[in-house]
Amino acid sequence: MSRISHAWAGASTQALEIENARLEAAGGEAMRTKTVSAASREGHVDLPGILDFLRQGDEPVARRLDRLGRSSRDVLDKVRELDGTGASLRVLEPEVTTAEDLGRLVVTILDIVADMEVKFIRDRQRAGIEAANASSFCKGRRKPVDEDRIRQLAAEQVPKAPRPRPQDIADACLPRPEEWRRPRRNDRSGALPHRG
Repeated sequence: MSRISHAWAGASTQALEIENARLEAAGGEAMRTKTVSAASREGHVDLPGILDFLRQGDEPVARRLDRLGRSSRDVLDKVRELDGTGASLRVLEPEVTTAEDLGRLVVTILDIVADMEVKFIRDRQRAGIEAANASSFCKGRRKPVDEDRIRQLAAEQVPKAPRPRPQDIADACLPRPEEWRRPRRNDRSGALPHRG
């Protein structure tokens, strides 16, 4: 029987040293490491790669159940896939193995609890975002100009170039006088005469 260890970290800044040390202490022979974002379901355990060299009686080792997938269904499907090869999964935190019936029951319960915890975290995060939006904490950047001031200058017909403009208003915000406007390409009313 051989033990295949798999180390996983949630982001590129997270070191794999803790993960590797714990798995090496458990006696893992082959070490697989991966660094992926926890927000994505893709890229967790490279199970097809591990299944390629698993034999009857082998024991893949993971530090925690949440290292295997993003949902209970995903983790349990992977455990079933391992069972199909004749291998049993060993989880270190808490110590449990799927080689025994009690271990399989514990894995199922722990994974459901972990899935509920992820849902609770998402609910708290969503509630925090909604509270921040309601308190106008996250309303985007401040507007560069006062819209009432723009309307006032437009009513006064303050031009862009000939007269000095207010320093707090950009040229692009001021309306152009009609005599400055160029005719649009599709607008034939102000088109230049054809040079025949």
